[in-house]
Amino acid sequence: MAVDTISGSGNAATTQSSALSKLATDSTMFLRLLTTQMQNQDPLDPMDTSEYTAQLVQFSQVEQSIQQNATLKSILSALSSDGLLSAAPAVGKIGNFASSDAGLTADAPARWSYVAERPTGRVIATILDASGKPVHTIDRTDATGEISWDGTLADGNTAPPGIYTLSITATDAAGGAVPVGIFARGTVREITQDASGMAFMVNGVTYGANMLLSLATE
Repeated sequence: MAVDTISGSGNAATTQSSALSKLATDSTMFLRLLTTQMQNQDPLDPMDTSEYTAQLVQFSQVEQSIQQNATLKSILSALSSDGLLSAAPAVGKIGNFASSDAGLTADAPARWSYVAERPTGRVIATILDASGKPVHTIDRTDATGEISWDGTLADGNTAPPGIYTLSITATDAAGGAVPVGIFARGTVREITQDASGMAFMVNGVTYGANMLLSLATE
């Protein structure tokens, strides 16, 4: 089980180095032109240096901006790496995520947990494939619980690995509809991070860090 590191920092460093190099070249050329003009100016009609001074100030400001951006990216890269290292212990833990989508693999079942807002008389859990077609149904009465599906279909065949969605219809003793919260559940296999943030890989499904609700040992 691997923990990925951030990629792309090398390209950012190359871009910053190239920008600073071009700026230095342009600044040197500008100073040479300015010196040549000053050496050949008419003493009786000296040129106005205010515009050149303003350009020198702009060159300095741009250079400082590029250097500050480079420093900021370096700090962010370090913080991102620290974030991955801090999250590493989550690998191998059981995570609950705010999603009704769970992954089914050849090695692990698709898993969910659910919680009804109040006592239920009947709970019908339907598992849907990627096209929205029902492939398995579970009938129970518990208001809270866990569902684990190994891919077995009604005809005895096994569903292919992939992402499956759980849908639950619950009613109380009087037949009234009861809202139910559904959460994907599974072992965290990998943690990644990119420009959009940190993500957790569970049974081939990627969940954003904002979807993580809890972590526990099996």
